[in-house]
Amino acid sequence: MLGVVGGVFSGTFGAGGGIILVPLLVTFAGLDQRRASATSLLAILPSSLAGAITYLANGEVDLVAAGVIAIGAVVGSIIGSALLKRLPLPALTWGFIALLVLVAARLLFVEPVRGEPLELSVGIAIVYLAIGLVMGLTSGLFGIGGAVIAVPALVAGLGISDLIAKGTSLAVIVATSVTGTIANRRTGLVDVRTALIVGGVAAVAAVGGSYLGLALPPRVSTVLFAVLLVLTAIQLSVRAIRRR
Repeated sequence: MLGVVGGVFSGTFGAGGGIILVPLLVTFAGLDQRRASATSLLAILPSSLAGAITYLANGEVDLVAAGVIAIGAVVGSIIGSALLKRLPLPALTWGFIALLVLVAARLLFVEPVRGEPLELSVGIAIVYLAIGLVMGLTSGLFGIGGAVIAVPALVAGLGISDLIAKGTSLAVIVATSVTGTIANRRTGLVDVRTALIVGGVAAVAAVGGSYLGLALPPRVSTVLFAVLLVLTAIQLSVRAIRRR
């Protein structure tokens, strides 16, 4: 059941599914927060791959953008993990929560124009790298990344189609989940059996979720994503309050 929920969520929103899988693994699978985060990262690999392939088959993935963003994301995750013990995390967390709410408000006034990907230029490549860097930093610092950063940045910032943004985000998550899982395996935090069961089911469900995402009107898509950002902000707020 966790795989079904995570897979549909992943395909519909272009997210890895970790935002919803981590609290579900803690609540229903009995994993602690760190083990749930590590296990989720492996579990979202099959669903992200299945979703990315579905969007790609429908011409809604910018592979060049995904490659450039992935480079920034991998570098950012390394930096974020290194900074985790050195920066005042509570202040950063509340600042990030405020940013999520502001971005959600911005999305309510944006209706994506569905069309072709942007032509790559030096300026656009630098923007893609910056988006990836922020994705990696937030992943390393807060355990949140992927579509929460990439999709709003691509849609509201660069005016890219929401479908291309989702498909591209899933392609990036495939790369980052591989590198993150390799690191987590060394620490012994990954529950491989749980990840394979959840991830296998999620991969099948992600195909249906992807077609649901492709069918959503642009306006509905952005409003739902704004709701997702608000829910993510609430989840981070609860976590920060409990930690305090």
